[in-house]
Amino acid sequence: MTTASDPAYPAHWEADVVLRDGGTARIRPITTEDAERLVSFYEQVSDESKYYRFFAPYPRLSAKDVHRFTHHDYVDRVGLAATVGGEFIATVRFDRINAQGRPASAPADEAEVAFLVQDAHQGRGVASTLLEHIAAVARERGIRRFAAEVLPANSKMIKVFTDAGYQQKRSFEDGSVHLTLDLEPTAESLAVQRAREHRAEARSVQRLLAPGSVAVIGTGRAPGGVGRTVLRNLLDAGFTGRAYAVNRALGDGPGELDGVPAFSSVGAIGEPVDLAIIAVPAERVPEAVADCGEHGVQGLVVLSADYAESGPHGRERQRELVRQARSYGMRLIGPNAFGIINTAADVRLNASLAPEPPPAGRIGLFTQSGAIGIALLSGLYRRGAGLSTFISSGNRADVSGNDFLQYWYEDPDTDVVLLYLESIGNPRKFTRLARRTAAAKPVVVVKGARHSGSTPPGHAVPVTRVPDATVSALLRQAGVILVGTVTELVDAGLLLAGQPLPAGPRVAILGNSESLGLLTYDACLSEGLRPLKPLDLTTGATPADFRAALAAALADEECDAVVVTAIPWVGENGAVESGDGQVLAEALRAAAAASPAKPVAVVHVEIGGLAEALSAAARTVKRPSRQDPALAGTNPQDPALSGINQAPRGGPSLARKALGEFEERGSGGRAPSPPTGGQPKNHPPREATRIPAYPAAERAVRALAEAVRYGQWRRQAADPGRVGEYDDIDEPGTAALIERLLGPAPDPRGTTLTAADAEELLGRYGIPVRPALPAPDAAQAVEAARRLGYPVALKTTAPHLRHRPDLGGVRLDLADEHQLARAYAELTASLGKPGELKPVVQAMVPRGVDTVVRASIDSAVGAVLSFGLAGAASELLGDTAHRLIPATDRDAAELLRSIRTAPLLFGWRGSAPVDTAALEELLLRVSRLVDDHPEVVAVGLEPVIVAQRGLSVLGAHVRLAPPPARNDLGPRRLPSY
Repeated sequence: MTTASDPAYPAHWEADVVLRDGGTARIRPITTEDAERLVSFYEQVSDESKYYRFFAPYPRLSAKDVHRFTHHDYVDRVGLAATVGGEFIATVRFDRINAQGRPASAPADEAEVAFLVQDAHQGRGVASTLLEHIAAVARERGIRRFAAEVLPANSKMIKVFTDAGYQQKRSFEDGSVHLTLDLEPTAESLAVQRAREHRAEARSVQRLLAPGSVAVIGTGRAPGGVGRTVLRNLLDAGFTGRAYAVNRALGDGPGELDGVPAFSSVGAIGEPVDLAIIAVPAERVPEAVADCGEHGVQGLVVLSADYAESGPHGRERQRELVRQARSYGMRLIGPNAFGIINTAADVRLNASLAPEPPPAGRIGLFTQSGAIGIALLSGLYRRGAGLSTFISSGNRADVSGNDFLQYWYEDPDTDVVLLYLESIGNPRKFTRLARRTAAAKPVVVVKGARHSGSTPPGHAVPVTRVPDATVSALLRQAGVILVGTVTELVDAGLLLAGQPLPAGPRVAILGNSESLGLLTYDACLSEGLRPLKPLDLTTGATPADFRAALAAALADEECDAVVVTAIPWVGENGAVESGDGQVLAEALRAAAAASPAKPVAVVHVEIGGLAEALSAAARTVKRPSRQDPALAGTNPQDPALSGINQAPRGGPSLARKALGEFEERGSGGRAPSPPTGGQPKNHPPREATRIPAYPAAERAVRALAEAVRYGQWRRQAADPGRVGEYDDIDEPGTAALIERLLGPAPDPRGTTLTAADAEELLGRYGIPVRPALPAPDAAQAVEAARRLGYPVALKTTAPHLRHRPDLGGVRLDLADEHQLARAYAELTASLGKPGELKPVVQAMVPRGVDTVVRASIDSAVGAVLSFGLAGAASELLGDTAHRLIPATDRDAAELLRSIRTAPLLFGWRGSAPVDTAALEELLLRVSRLVDDHPEVVAVGLEPVIVAQRGLSVLGAHVRLAPPPARNDLGPRRLPSY
């Protein structure tokens, strides 16, 4: 029979999974070598659970039972086990049966399924996870239905089946509940699976970030060193739980280091340890991991280096580290990590090498680089930004950005998510999670190693053929705010964390420098914003003048956001004063607090203390999730700061001037009086939040522009649009045609269809392709033209000339036989022999704009729909837009408008606009084809000529292949590289 080392052993069924409580388990097929494990497992199951499994008292397994439950053919009889520490905690098996319920072989497509979970592990979601995996195995083996007999009192098992989301039938027969489950995945079963995945992965992160006790392994007895530094930082941050130092050189008895109990091992502590920080040389890490795993540690942060970043030997050491940690049910941050921080008042965890933990705030920060993590922490600290949590994952061997997106999605202490990523291990999953998170709070990403052409050292990720530009476009479609530098990451994070989202692109600009105002105006135009005319308060403006002008701008209904520019002002004696930044900051914050919720950013030049004062909130407030009033219709803000009642130096003339200008620009109503602590009528109060300050206009405007675009995405995400539905689509006929074209033994590398087959396939989805007839000589060219009708086009199809009219391989508007013959002679004389050129003749179509439509499937990213204009210029500039499939009508409309050359479609420089509605329909039909039939792995339509009415597809290629694996539709599993 099969053992784990036999070739027939289905190793691809093995998987590491995260359970409901955040711990991990390994699922694998049961083999003949598992007899002792099975007996030991069964002995630890209660009599009640045994009764529920066998419907009778069954105190022990007989030798025959053990043989039956460990010998499988992995086709008609399959058994899976969930293991922790190498020992069974649960089992599941199925036996194929016929219509009479007796053992059978294929083609019988039904199987009887049964579970047994150790009592100590019930309630952890083990059975639900096993059901996902055994169902996937059954589908692979041609089984379409599960049958199960369950005692009515076994409510937990009944719930496992009924909550799975599969279509099912339920009846009561002979004293038991008979359940039949259709194993075909449904929208409900996929939703259930993803909801469970979310809860489990979020919980696994929570266990790492909020431990009740922490042990630092590798704490030296002398000051200094990584372990001692982490322990010192942990204590200095005021960690609320229990802390322990571990150093194997301490001997048997307990000692003390930095005032905390010190032991030689985790086992010697004698109390539960939730989190272990490992800071020992790499060769000693396995010993430390085993010590943790054997004594119930829930998670690890491995600071030790010399893993995958050091080469092939280190990569194998890293794989073994992950396998070892998961075998004990532990999740792992690192190796080569910088550490983690949680500023929550009831945790105060600084298990990192950062000596100065950031203040508590609303930003969650994840970085794959320790050096970048240090820089980001320093930059955020200097600018007064607070963090909720910080993670520097190092080599990201286990816990990744996806896990933290799962956690931050529902974390009430995090309003903004910032990520520095050097690789995306699962782009399809990351895009899905980012879209869901971005619908609730901003996700800002800066991606390193975009152009290096290689994976950063230490990061093992699946290979994708999709260019980074395409991945970036798909992330933007998912609502991710992509920025180019870590400076822009901080800039955007500060604005999004401290200010409401703008309701639109209209920006008011005010300040005491006309030149700085004009620079800000130009920057707004460059970023696609709609700036209003800058308001110059003159260099004599006082803080009270700024306050009055800002209040007026925020009350202006024609304004969605305000940028305040400030330089040192001129005093009464004409001397330039650097000014008191604290006073100006209080004035600006008072105006913002007493006004409608609109974002405010400040651009300042050499005003001492202004940035620091603006960034210091007057009080710490735990807010509800910050919502854009334009999105939710409400503005849950806390009471505002009271205004300052200081009279402006030099009289109120500047304040009145500012109010008058904004009154004229507004809706004609009376401008509000300068605030003195009250609230404008009909506007909820805003919290005393930080106002971000920037040393350059371009940086402030860029951050504001990202907030504007994100706010627009949030509003549109509420109505994502509809997938195209067309009565003339022949889905069953297309499926039959694809099956015939692929044949009984399809080439796994794929097959490119002939022109005739491609035209037939596309035609079944309402995509007609204009025929192109071969013309191997002049006579056959003339005959082809007679069949098609004049005028015609003559063009080459040689790969080096295809779709390159700029190289002279196309002759258009040939009205008769004489012109065609002359064009044929010129073409072959200048470019080569007919056998090399492979010329074709095609009927002329109405003139318009030449475009390209493509769709492709990548195993890591998914199905992608692409659009651009045809021609070398667009290809050279990379002017192509992308959307994930299935595309909606909103996606199709945005796809056309998101390329830089889009004006050519809408009547640029007096030209007639083309039929964009027909083009959008074509995009939706291509999207439907690829989504309905995953065997269609590539489609290319080029050129597609879009006229004023209608369009013409002049060339098409289609590639078929066996459907690529969908890692997002299978059972939950942790990545294994």
